[in-house]
Amino acid sequence: MRQLYVAMLFAGASSIMSPALAHDGPQNTATTASGPATKDQLMTPPSDARHYTISSTAGKHGDVWSWPMPDGSTAYRMSMSLRGWVTETDEVIALGADKQPSKIAIRGYTDTGDATENFSIDAAGTAHWKTAVDEGSAPSVNKRYNSYGGPWLAIEKDVDALVAAGAKGFDMLPRGHATLTIGKSVQIDGPTGPVTVKLAFIEGYGFSPAAVWLDAQNRYFGQAGVISLLPAGFEAAGPKLKDIQDAATAAMVRDVAHRFLSPANRTPTLIDHVLLFDSVAGQYVPDQAVLIADGKVAAVGAGGSIKAPANATQVDGRGKTLTPGLWDAHRHVGGDDWNLLQNLATGMTNYRSPGSMIDETLSIEKRQAAGDLLAPVGKVSVIIDRKDPLAAQGALTVSSADEAIEAVRKIKAAGLWGVKFYTSMNPAWIAPAAAEAHRLGLHVHGHVPAGMRPLDAVRAGYDEVTHINFIMMQAMPQAVVDKANTAARLEGPARYGKDVDLDSPAMTAFYAELAKRGTIIDPTLTVWEPLMTSDGSTVAPEYSPFVDIAPPAVARSWKIAGYPLFDGLTRDDFRKSFAKMVGLVGKLHQAGVPIVAGTDGWGLELVRELELYRDAGLSNAQALQTATIIPARMTGMDDRTGSITVGKSADIILVEGDASQDLGALRHVNMVFLNGYRLDGAALRQASGMTGMPR
Repeated sequence: MRQLYVAMLFAGASSIMSPALAHDGPQNTATTASGPATKDQLMTPPSDARHYTISSTAGKHGDVWSWPMPDGSTAYRMSMSLRGWVTETDEVIALGADKQPSKIAIRGYTDTGDATENFSIDAAGTAHWKTAVDEGSAPSVNKRYNSYGGPWLAIEKDVDALVAAGAKGFDMLPRGHATLTIGKSVQIDGPTGPVTVKLAFIEGYGFSPAAVWLDAQNRYFGQAGVISLLPAGFEAAGPKLKDIQDAATAAMVRDVAHRFLSPANRTPTLIDHVLLFDSVAGQYVPDQAVLIADGKVAAVGAGGSIKAPANATQVDGRGKTLTPGLWDAHRHVGGDDWNLLQNLATGMTNYRSPGSMIDETLSIEKRQAAGDLLAPVGKVSVIIDRKDPLAAQGALTVSSADEAIEAVRKIKAAGLWGVKFYTSMNPAWIAPAAAEAHRLGLHVHGHVPAGMRPLDAVRAGYDEVTHINFIMMQAMPQAVVDKANTAARLEGPARYGKDVDLDSPAMTAFYAELAKRGTIIDPTLTVWEPLMTSDGSTVAPEYSPFVDIAPPAVARSWKIAGYPLFDGLTRDDFRKSFAKMVGLVGKLHQAGVPIVAGTDGWGLELVRELELYRDAGLSNAQALQTATIIPARMTGMDDRTGSITVGKSADIILVEGDASQDLGALRHVNMVFLNGYRLDGAALRQASGMTGMPR
């Protein structure tokens, strides 16, 4: 999944890692059918191996090494732990006389399962590949195999090949075409002095151009982002390189914003005879007319009752549904302007980011105000975590309650909306830091720190708990709770969730207290659905409607093998535990606990999140309220958005079909109104890297 590594770092994808095969020592050996290679079976890098590190502002998260093999092939070894999500892989890649891969062997495992992958070219020139999620064959002439996974550093072979290919780029196997454009040079400080590197952008691996850095000879140097892959000793250069590539991206998206945010797109619009979703009442109203003028909802009435101004664009709403623009209440923003554009294309006019960096947030707000960035409008929290190897990436890290309070004050001083505490926080620091946040008028939410249960966090000051697995922690054994800043935060609910009695007196009392306190829950079921239910045979339900309109490399990455099974558990056990998570959302809703819809992903997952709420027992209208009026109320923005109400900002979407009968119609965006700007859905999709309407 090297293409997904690019997408993940530079196009806002969820954290899905790699698949693989390789060998111990100098001899290639295929992985056995019993499962992925274990850590002790993977190669050990020699002492003189090239060494890269995986790092963020929170510290180092992993290592990747590379070294030549006696037969001329190149070996790689990757070891990474992102707050307990573990990747252990190795790879051997051999190049033919044409510098194209002739054999690739990858082994190991990632947080999404078996990483085994094999690729080879036979004597007739036919390429054959097999991964944990697909297999195939095709003529290899003039096409380069794009690995599904493997150690991230192996992407250097593809980047070097793109440089050699020049402007024409190359076709890929299984599908796709990639190109690379080289831009400006800059100097950075390294362990032995200044080094010149060049910014380049790859197209064809993701929805949008992906930044990569070359050395002075145009060879692969590294990548920078929230998580960076750079030569050992260059970690400190990561933030500088990220700032430079973010500025270059901002220049690209500025032209897109100016094209859409034109005066011609802000003339009055009358949508007539349309099915309207009244998010406040929680009902669909047939045959309505809505006039949008001067950026606001100017009038709402029965179909045919509103006269259009002379210069208005008139839209026949028959067969369509008009709803408030959608909210994603768990959409981390920053560092990827293109993904924000894509969010608009899928009907998202607002978001709540539960963890962004202060400088990136201020940049987004400044450029939006200037009309230089086309993006949903949002409210932002900043993460606070204890200084620890398991600290969150992009967090303000602290070492005491006093430092936690100072971090809260820093967030307030930046003019942001909330604080998000994380899993490595000392539980004793939560109450004083939350009290200071509330004194300053900030929203308090987050993961539940290791050692606490969700009710402990709520009693200490949480207004909201993020992720359904942390709600499930209320019923987990203490040993799981105590390690909730590791993979235990998923593995515990995966193991024990299926056996939780959601109707027990203890759980019922838990729901009642949350409801009494008005505690908000942000379930992000779509994070856990593919990890817990996928066996690699199909694309996850949240992504399947987009497969045909996504770049081939992205579509392929949406197949995952699922979280690795352990301790004799089966995929069916995991599926039963996920079903309990869905059921838990239903119990919370029945008890009167507010639910807000969030994805913690691309944003493409949002409608599937609502469909899962329907499965949990919410009505169609109740599910849609979780992505409209409820998050607007949570953020204090319901006086200007979240419903189609006269005087409110025209943040509205028009979709094809009857959403009252099928929430899937919300994916079929015909038109988006952002602060009254009339934006064509098809044009937005094209600008954001999609090639048509989702299924």
